[in-house]
Amino acid sequence: MLEILVEQRFYITAVLLFSVGFAALLLHPNLIKKIIGLNLMDTAVFLFLAAMGYVDGGKAPMVEQGAEAAVYINPVPGGLVLTGIVVAVSTTALFLALTYRLYQKYHSVNLDVILMLARRGSEEK
Repeated sequence: MLEILVEQRFYITAVLLFSVGFAALLLHPNLIKKIIGLNLMDTAVFLFLAAMGYVDGGKAPMVEQGAEAAVYINPVPGGLVLTGIVVAVSTTALFLALTYRLYQKYHSVNLDVILMLARRGSEEK
């Protein structure tokens, strides 16, 4: 049992990170905590993809002429992770900018307060 946990540690960690991020996204009314939860979910996906591409004892996929066949690490998940990191940073910056604008307008980062003030403002018009 312990051997399975050690062998699958990256996948287990990815599932735990994703679960914590998803819980933060659902349970916290604070927009900053929701953004942190979304980033935890992104990190979990990146860890999962990196673990999928890892081969124990594998080498970098550079084939030299006359070299014998070897076990190589898959480079595609690494490329996906790098692309995903760029997208995650961009979306985080966008969400933080939107949160800042909401804070400027409503003086709160609590989603419940923002929705209440927005409804009150729309009823007054």
